[in-house]
Amino acid sequence: MTPREQFLAQAAERILIIDGAFGTEIQQRGLTEADYAGSLGLAKDQKGNNDILAITRPDVPEAIHRAYFQAGADIAETNTFSANRISQADYAAEHLVREINVESARLARRVADEFAQDGRPRFVAGAIGPTNKTLSLSPDVNDPGFREIDWDELVDVYRQQVAALVEGGADFILIETVFDTLNAKAGIMAVRQVERELGRDVPIMLSMTLTDLSGRNLSGHTVEAFWYAVRHARPLTIGLNCSFGATQLRPHVRALSAIADAAIMVYPNAGLPNELGQYDELPEETAALVKEWAAAGQVNVLGGCCGSTPAHIAAIARAAKDLTPRAIPQLDAATRLAGLEPFVMAA
Repeated sequence: MTPREQFLAQAAERILIIDGAFGTEIQQRGLTEADYAGSLGLAKDQKGNNDILAITRPDVPEAIHRAYFQAGADIAETNTFSANRISQADYAAEHLVREINVESARLARRVADEFAQDGRPRFVAGAIGPTNKTLSLSPDVNDPGFREIDWDELVDVYRQQVAALVEGGADFILIETVFDTLNAKAGIMAVRQVERELGRDVPIMLSMTLTDLSGRNLSGHTVEAFWYAVRHARPLTIGLNCSFGATQLRPHVRALSAIADAAIMVYPNAGLPNELGQYDELPEETAALVKEWAAAGQVNVLGGCCGSTPAHIAAIARAAKDLTPRAIPQLDAATRLAGLEPFVMAA
């Protein structure tokens, strides 16, 4: 079976688990500049460039992947949230983008395949973050029409990253923490270009982040509007990550679950950060909150974002273990052609 077919077969049987935070796990290890920089001799300091650890300290992301799989994860996200040439330019490391992504994907693939020897498939999602540029908004309040980047450039930035992640062995491309819907569309276009180059399917996962409690992202889309804006891409999963804690996401998970004919994947922060920017929500608290979505039949994949740990993922896996996954709606041909018509459940 293809990765898409394997995923859907597994998602029909049980709620799948995606891993938790990477950045906070790396911070816990107290790495030094020498750990990040290695022997690369780059012109700028590398401390904080988590993605480059795939080259300079691969044992660190490997240990984190291993901890999450041991906790019960089915899906590993590659440690490549900022592994694009826009973000890597901040560290004078843009020439290493392909190597970082290939090595990150290979590392996650190796650990995933090791754990899959028990007969249960493990998947690798090539993670692509939003960059620090936006296609929808001007950074200059005096010039609303100004953009720091144009469509073609951003598509090419994403295409480079997508191609390297697939080369390294990623099963899916996860376009996550989407604050600008147009940026996500550029990511989708990049995946389609790579599909044409390779002549095969590259499944897409999409995950939006909310920037206010009204349930909108930075470009002003509600979860419903976001779904209808990207539905044409036929994503393998659609959902929410980061944003707020599970409590604040509840109505938005319900709304998205009611309209999307794709698997729903949600991985929230471990609550809201305290005044020191740290996350205090305990694993069992997070698990109890997301279990409500699972018990209501609203989700297919659960996990954690900022502040979540292997302990959070283990608690979520235990909470979801015996619950029935959401039935993914199937559209007939006429309904699909109608575009925005309500979906109909398969008989």
